[in-house]
Amino acid sequence: MNEIQLQYVKNVIARQKGQLYQEVTFFMLVKNYYPHKQCEVIWSDEEGNWSSLPAFYHSAINQDEEYWRAHIVFITSIEKSIPGNIKFALRYQVQGKEYWDNNHGLNYSSQADSGVRLAPNYRLLNVGFEANLCEGQKQVLINVAVNRVVNAKVVTIHWTIDNWQHTRTTECVFNTNYWDRHLQSNARNPNQYGIQLWQGLLNIGNAFRLQYSLCCHTDDQVLWDNNYGSYYRACHSAFKVMILNLHCYQEDNQDSKFTQIAKAINEQNIDVVCFQEVAEFWNDGHGDWDTNVAKIINDRLDRPYHLYTDWSHLGFDKYQEGVAILSKYPLLEQDSTYISSSQSIDNIHSRKVVMGQVDVPYFGLLNIYSAHLSWWEDGFFEQFERLNDWVIDKQTKNVKGSLLCGDFNITPGSEGYNLVVKARHYEDQFLLANNHGAIQKIFKVNDPYWQNKYSDDYRIDYIFLIKKSQLEAVSGYVLFTDEDYGRVSDHCGYVVTFEPL
Repeated sequence: MNEIQLQYVKNVIARQKGQLYQEVTFFMLVKNYYPHKQCEVIWSDEEGNWSSLPAFYHSAINQDEEYWRAHIVFITSIEKSIPGNIKFALRYQVQGKEYWDNNHGLNYSSQADSGVRLAPNYRLLNVGFEANLCEGQKQVLINVAVNRVVNAKVVTIHWTIDNWQHTRTTECVFNTNYWDRHLQSNARNPNQYGIQLWQGLLNIGNAFRLQYSLCCHTDDQVLWDNNYGSYYRACHSAFKVMILNLHCYQEDNQDSKFTQIAKAINEQNIDVVCFQEVAEFWNDGHGDWDTNVAKIINDRLDRPYHLYTDWSHLGFDKYQEGVAILSKYPLLEQDSTYISSSQSIDNIHSRKVVMGQVDVPYFGLLNIYSAHLSWWEDGFFEQFERLNDWVIDKQTKNVKGSLLCGDFNITPGSEGYNLVVKARHYEDQFLLANNHGAIQKIFKVNDPYWQNKYSDDYRIDYIFLIKKSQLEAVSGYVLFTDEDYGRVSDHCGYVVTFEPL
């Protein structure tokens, strides 16, 4: 594909409560070269006045391709008329480079009230779809645009709500009255580009996700739109977990960094945060809650989360140092325990772990642990063994998964790492999300080539998931780097997104 490519434009005029308005939508395919990019529509009205309309991210097809969408509504007034017929081109700017789709230098055109017009190379296309399901949504309406020249006989939707364990088929209806019922337009020449609109209503019940593809039977062939091999999907909100070691009040410009952390949690829409090196002033052993860094960050969120924290030892001779969990969802159960042999507050290898249980919509009960373990030579083995026993004891039949999150002070491929992911049946979720098949090949096939995956991996912070859990990692990324919110600690943060199986 080209770097940016038009899929369709929708141009309709309607009258509502005596007011005439024109609504225009541009839908495009974009190469995912870099997270920070700009897409826009450069367009002109019937008078030849050119303007710029920003496009926004819609959804991902795969790691390399994305959908973007631009939308605008014009309302007539005494001073201003609607633009009518328009001409336009698409522009994509990324990393100092500029790419265009301008119809090979001729620009595209869209007649006023012409409905949906597919780009020249499309004969069958899913139009107007959304990637997100609304809370409580049990039905999804699919609109299929078919170029009339293919002479469609039957259009069907092939779909699943259990990741293709079972497939269902729904036949679409050719909607001859679509424009009259939905647009109520004073059309100059509705649907003049010869596009047929077919519709199918899918009853998905309480499913977390919907995946589907489109099929069109003609006199002599079968056409498919399977979203470039990735299938279309719509789903409810995924579950996001973030981990970060806060460096125990040792940062320059510390207060502004707390604000940056809160900003990231808000903007990244994190569900659960696990903090390590959570500090508050010692205050002769009584603590000082107002100086607790997890509380400070939580107070700066748009809506404060449920917070549970506990400390284990004296840090830097002036702080109560421990771990914390912040959760959007109520903590149905919360607990903490020492996992180290030492429970002396004067020993930095006295280590306590906190645990919270949450009930996540469409996932069920999840146990979350925020941990900060010692290095291998300082007691990691015994600490992890006690943590593992606690996790197994809490992993009842009603719990869909247990997540061990935080600073484990072990590097990938080390003896401690192998203990966790090989001997004790946990999986490294960040590795799973970013190197599909790596764990299978490293630990089951024992392929020496895949052992080299560790050579440039210096992580000591992890999200481990106990095997046979009913959720899977679908993406993972590093946070608090020079490219996003800036450095806020001597550790990076990590975010992993989960979906239910």
